[in-house]
Amino acid sequence: MHEREGAPLAAIPRVMIAAPHGRSGKTVLTLGLLRALRQQGVDVRPFKKGCDFIDPGWHALAAGATSRNLDRYFMEPDQVRDVMVESSVGADMCVVEAAMGLYDGLDVEGSCSSAEIAKLTATPVILVVDVTRMTRTAAALVMGCCAFDPDVRIAGVILNKVRGQRQRELVTQAIERYCDVPVVGSVPQDVGMDVPDRHLGLVTGAETRGREELLDGIAEVVARHVDLDAVRFIARCAGPMPGAAESARAAAGPTSETDRPGGQAVIAVMRDEAFSFYYPENLIALERAGARLAFVSGLADAALPPDVDGLYLGGGFPEEHAARLQDNASMRASVREHAERGLPIFAECGGLMYLGRCLSFRGATYDMVGALGFDTVMREKQQAHGYALAAVRESGSWLPVGTVLKGHEHHHSQVVDLDPTLPLACEMQRGRGVTDGRDGLCRKGIVAGYLHVNAIASPAWAPSFVQAAARYRALREGSRAER
Repeated sequence: MHEREGAPLAAIPRVMIAAPHGRSGKTVLTLGLLRALRQQGVDVRPFKKGCDFIDPGWHALAAGATSRNLDRYFMEPDQVRDVMVESSVGADMCVVEAAMGLYDGLDVEGSCSSAEIAKLTATPVILVVDVTRMTRTAAALVMGCCAFDPDVRIAGVILNKVRGQRQRELVTQAIERYCDVPVVGSVPQDVGMDVPDRHLGLVTGAETRGREELLDGIAEVVARHVDLDAVRFIARCAGPMPGAAESARAAAGPTSETDRPGGQAVIAVMRDEAFSFYYPENLIALERAGARLAFVSGLADAALPPDVDGLYLGGGFPEEHAARLQDNASMRASVREHAERGLPIFAECGGLMYLGRCLSFRGATYDMVGALGFDTVMREKQQAHGYALAAVRESGSWLPVGTVLKGHEHHHSQVVDLDPTLPLACEMQRGRGVTDGRDGLCRKGIVAGYLHVNAIASPAWAPSFVQAAARYRALREGSRAER
């Protein structure tokens, strides 16, 4: 069934799953909705508000489609809408998972909040309310969310962690009488609805055994206790998206290899259970700038591809897989050898940790690549969390001076015993960086730091990376020709 055949692209059915506060259960309910809708034959496309890698990874597993981030810190209003439109081509429905509380943002005006995304895209909101030890007060909570900003359309409520029929009936009657908002679901407290978590949030889907069975179980609970037809009706009532183009401007870009500045430059992307934190737009931006991506595993592959011209090391959980990373000595040696030859490398957070000498975690120390002179130690206390902004202030890397990198930081690790001769190219204007408000450790072709860059918000990043890879390829091929 395809509900939007013949409909304008910007009028695709869509809904946001939000909550008055974090830890309300919206992520698990979103996963259940995505999987249950998919099981009904609905082509549903997921989105996540904010700078998050883990939830979108679970979204993709549940929906069978890539989840995209929507974030006003990274994107202008038109870019938010364009990403949503571009990712919705051919879909029946979009589901956006909010972050934190619906109106929580960077300031008292709610900048970069989930509510702002809902308004920009004219997306109706279904509010997930954790009714633990609550009855009639739930109506006051919903009423406050409805009245706080009349431009945000709260079109339905899902009650979560309901204990018994009496609570369900009383809360439902109160919300529908006083708020004039339908309750479209009432989900009981259920241990089967738990997804394992750890210090940065949920355990990634790639690392979770039995994830398909877990998602199917969550979908079964949601399908039994949420009116999916009512959810789809709310989504169909979204109407046209304001200001959205008939085709996404974000899809524009070179269409042939000869049109691309990087030509055939090959950039390896290390993606596995240890390194899985990549914004989809970053990979898209590298390809549009001319790169051919080659995915490799630091855990399973013996070496980088022989024709590699660049290496992208994203974030993730190298500490959880440190023993396996250490045991794969051939890959560590391959990365180190390519780094010594000047291979352009961009490393973010977990990738930064991998390039150091060693990593200490839970009382054990593990050897890493050793391409950069420092060690990392995992701390109990969070070391950084939030949006980040850096400017390249020093030459010596393939990033031109003046380049602005916008992204976020989120980590418990700390760089220690840093080689004082290593330059740090970036000055942090927001965020902490590696040390003393500086980020972007440089050595030969390496640029490594704690900032997770977002390519939409940092338009110079991908072209600079691909151009550096193309130069490296030209030098490599020239040396081969001379021999």
